[in-house]
Amino acid sequence: MIPDAVQVFVAIEPVDLRSGFDRLAGFARERIGLEPSTSALFVFFGRRRDAVKIVFLDRTGRCLFHKRLHRGTFAQLTALAPDQQHIELDAAALDDLLDGIAIQPQATKQKRTIH
Repeated sequence: MIPDAVQVFVAIEPVDLRSGFDRLAGFARERIGLEPSTSALFVFFGRRRDAVKIVFLDRTGRCLFHKRLHRGTFAQLTALAPDQQHIELDAAALDDLLDGIAIQPQATKQKRTIH
């Protein structure tokens, strides 16, 4: 369960998911412009969009969540502006995204069709 008050930042461009926590934390700095030491979740998708990694820190250490789908792909998020490198979601929208529900960033609480 994702806490309701947590900030969630999703990188739009795919990354090499062979990367571990340290490299993904570097992507958070480079692409999102935030230190992964904040209490936020940083979400990265692979090129094929069949896997996702989320990095975050909790009170006891560094955390890396990895989910790979058996079939299908995660919904594609598109930038709202040409130079946008990430999208901020709320916890409910991230939960939907991880469940395979296509979402729209400007209406993150609204459920869309299943992808």
